[in-house]
Amino acid sequence: MSDKTLMTLSTLEDIKHSIELIISRFQNIKSADDFLANENGLLLLDSISMRFVAIGEGFKNIDKLTDKKLLQEYPHIQWKGVKGIRDILSHHYFDLDAETIFDICDNNLDELLSATESMILKLK
Repeated sequence: MSDKTLMTLSTLEDIKHSIELIISRFQNIKSADDFLANENGLLLLDSISMRFVAIGEGFKNIDKLTDKKLLQEYPHIQWKGVKGIRDILSHHYFDLDAETIFDICDNNLDELLSATESMILKLK
């Protein structure tokens, strides 16, 4: 296995772990308002947002490591959005929108986790 493949696999494992953490932390969130209701909700919003930063950065690195070939094999995932959320959260943090984070968690994580697991299996 090449060094690039090993680095890609390691990054994918880190991404998988982050997605699983988000799913676990999001379990008791039933609406965007739950993020804003109390200190615990705000802590969850912050921690989930930081994991999205890591995920976005990770997929940007995977694109570089694979010469933009691996992600394009999964066209059902909106990669521009996955990688772009990192930029929004990193550079416009005070514009953080609980509804957007809720929507991503509620509607996109299972599919992203499945694609990530598929990539890991493919590379192994």
